[in-house]
Amino acid sequence: MSMGEYGDEKSPKEVMMLLSKRIRDLRKQGKISQKDLSDKSGVAYASIRKFESTGIISLESLLKMCDTLNRLKDLESILLPDDMERKKNLFK
Repeated sequence: MSMGEYGDEKSPKEVMMLLSKRIRDLRKQGKISQKDLSDKSGVAYASIRKFESTGIISLESLLKMCDTLNRLKDLESILLPDDMERKKNLFK
């Protein structure tokens, strides 16, 4: 495998597909169908199907699905400035 434009880091497309796989795995773990996730989250069924196969979805829809799967809190700590992350970890 050759190092690409992103070196050892995953490309944006790889991260998108990783997130879609994780959402699908969480959905299946909870025995929730795509249709049920659509009904509970308010995200269109077609959008969920597309996301699980391509990784493409709006941020709002991703957040709605995470909320429905009780994983919204997982996203609250991403993109924090480094000093805030260190301070936050002091109190864990």
